[in-house]
Formats: sequence, C-alpha cells, structure tokens
Amino acid sequence: MSDREGRLWRDRRFVTYWAGQAVSELGDRVSELAVPLIAVTMLHAGAIEVGVLTAAVWAPNLLSLLTGAWVDQRARKQRLLVASDLVQALAVITVPLAYWTGVLTLGQLVVVALVAGAGRTIYQTAYPSFFVALVRRDQYLQANSLLSTTRSGSFIVGPAVGGVLIQVLTAPVAMVVDAVSFLASATLIRQVRVDELSATSDAGEGGLWRRARDGMRYLWSHPYMSASLRCCTTLNFFSFVVSALTILYASRVLGLSAGVIGLAFGVGSFGGLAGAVLAPRVGRLLGVGRTVALGCVLFSAPFAAVPLAAGPTWSRAAVLAAVEAVSGVGVMLFDVNLNAVQTAVTADEMRSRVSGAFSTVNYGIRPLGALVGGVAGDLVGVGPTMVAAAVGGSLSLLWLVRSPIFGTASIEDLSPTAVPSAR
Repeated sequence: MSDREGRLWRDRRFVTYWAGQAVSELGDRVSELAVPLIAVTMLHAGAIEVGVLTAAVWAPNLLSLLTGAWVDQRARKQRLLVASDLVQALAVITVPLAYWTGVLTLGQLVVVALVAGAGRTIYQTAYPSFFVALVRRDQYLQANSLLSTTRSGSFIVGPAVGGVLIQVLTAPVAMVVDAVSFLASATLIRQVRVDELSATSDAGEGGLWRRARDGMRYLWSHPYMSASLRCCTTLNFFSFVVSALTILYASRVLGLSAGVIGLAFGVGSFGGLAGAVLAPRVGRLLGVGRTVALGCVLFSAPFAAVPLAAGPTWSRAAVLAAVEAVSGVGVMLFDVNLNAVQTAVTADEMRSRVSGAFSTVNYGIRPLGALVGGVAGDLVGVGPTMVAAAVGGSLSLLWLVRSPIFGTASIEDLSPTAVPSAR
C-alpha cells in the first residue's frame, strides 16, 4: 500500500466515522433478520403481508426529492446524520418494549419501518456532502471500498449473531442490539470534525420546490447519472422482488430455522467481503465501467438457483449460502465502483439535491418491487417469482452498455459536470 493510500487509514476523522458506520451496520443486520421473522413466525404474516412490511421500509424514499432539496439548504449535514441515527434508535426500541408489554402487532412493525425509513432517507441525502468534506477526491474509491468492506463484514457477523440472539432471546429482544448500535453511531459521528462549509455553497438559493426540480433536471440531463439511475432502478426493483420472498422461502419452503438461515447468510456474506476488497483492483484491471456491468449481472443472476435447493438441511443451507456469496461479490463490484463514479461526476452544490432525486426514483421503486414480489409469490409461487426476478435484474445491464459509464476506465478520467439546464 502506498503512502498516499495509507494516509486514509491514519486519518482519525475517517476512522471515527468508519467505526460508527461499522457498529450501525452490525445492528442493522440483526434487525433485517429479526423483523421478517417476527412477522412470519410470531404474527403469522403471509407473502403479501411480508411484501407490505418490506415496502414500508423503503416507502419514505418516495419523498427523497423534497428531502434532498431541504437537506441541501442545511449547512451542517453532520447534525442531520446524528439526528437520523437517533430517530431510528427510538423507532427500533419500541419493538422490544411492545413485546414485553404484550401489545406487539404487525401494524406497529409497519409504523416502525416507516419512521426508521424516514430517518434513513435523511441520512442518505445528507451523506454525500458530508463524505466529500471527509475525504479527498483521490481517496473516493479507497474510502468507498473500506466502508463497503465493513458493510460486507457486517453481513458475515450480523446474521450469525442475529440468528443466535433470536433463538436465545426471541426476535423482538434481539432488536435492542440495533437500537444501541444507532446510539453508538450517533455518538461517534458527532465527534468527527469536518469543514462542511466548503462543500455547501449555494445553500440558500431558491425555494424548496425549485431546488427539488433543479435536482431532478440535473439528474436526468447528466449522461452518467441518468444511465446510472436507469440501471440501479431496474436492478433494485427486481432485487426487492427477491428480498420480499427470500426469508419466507427459506423458513417455510426450505424449512430452515432462524439459526440456520442466519448462518447461511453469514457464510454467504463472505462473498460481499471479498467483493468489497477486490472491487478497486478489479476496477483497475477491467476498467471501472466494465466492473460495474459485471457486478450488475453477478448481483441478480444467482437467485435463480434458490428454488433448486433440496436434500438434507446442510444442502439446502449450502445453496442459500452460495447464492448469497456470488450475489455479494456482484453487489460490491457494482456499488463500490459506481458510487465512486457518481461522486466524481456530480457538482458539489448539487450533491444533496441529486442524491434526493436519485433516491426518490431508485429507492422509491423498492416498495413496488417488494409488493409485486409478495403478490406474485402468492399468485404464481415463490420459486417461479424468484427465477423471473433473477432474469429481470440481470437485464438491467442493458442500460449501461450504450452509456459513457461502460467505457470509463478510471475515476481520474472524470470531473464534476455542470448541466446548464439545472440552474
């Protein structure tokens, strides 16, 4: 590792934020396993109900366009990151409290998902401006790789720990871990010292609706961002068709226990860890754009193999783990390189607005994908729906082939783009 690369490891500000992100990601993995298991095993939810619950998690992103325009006017994005962590902590802790008092319902889970999702939406729109104030331009790819490595590591440890906690303490009690992780993240982020003013020029111009409109216009006019949006939106729609059904299929069709499901996800997540570590190297070898395209296919295609799982418990769990592993490699090759491209080509004064506009479409499609997955799984069967989604997600590659992203060799070749029509 060169001295230039090594400096990021020794940057106390980055390491402090990185630690907060690591703790929060670990807690999230516990809740991602616990919430659907509460719905399926304790509240007897079916495919449609699980689809609605998954949709509720992402529904607040439909307002990201306005959220991003509002966030863009706030000079201190760091405060918004802290506040969003606190909101999510308060929402999550109500689940074990309701369980202990005997009043836990599916309706409450939906409300918790909506409130926590709203907090996450604020975090996502504030993060890009905070990120460019935290790291230098030449560190974008390395920083994304390190943060994605931590996220991937949480998918290894989190499900396994979550599975054990759920079996020993019950799923609602295990969610205390997620609430505590949000508090820890808020505490650590608050300690980071960054100069945000240099990244928040143009913070006060225009009304909310005008700024939201400008963000969407910039996004659709941008040659890199518009192609990225189309690809990500298609990929996310089909991935959430699968997401709404995977735990339901593993629990009810494959007959796997919470502990075995958590273990399979944990083992499979070594693929995500490997993908996060390898993403910068593969990007340099194949080119950033072609690595994004490869990741797109590897992310989706493996889920067609889930309905093939059969035989003894270890065999069914092994198929689930293998699918998660290959998909994990794909999502990290895709995310690490595409995130760096997006960061490099977006004008500083547009970051929160563009992030909000992007999330409105890209994340806003996720509730629809989850609902379609739930309904299709109920009508035509979970297995066939997962195969169809795997094929559909892989075809999102077509949005990249004729875009400038596909031919991008390295981040150093890119520069922020100003689209005249956005102003």
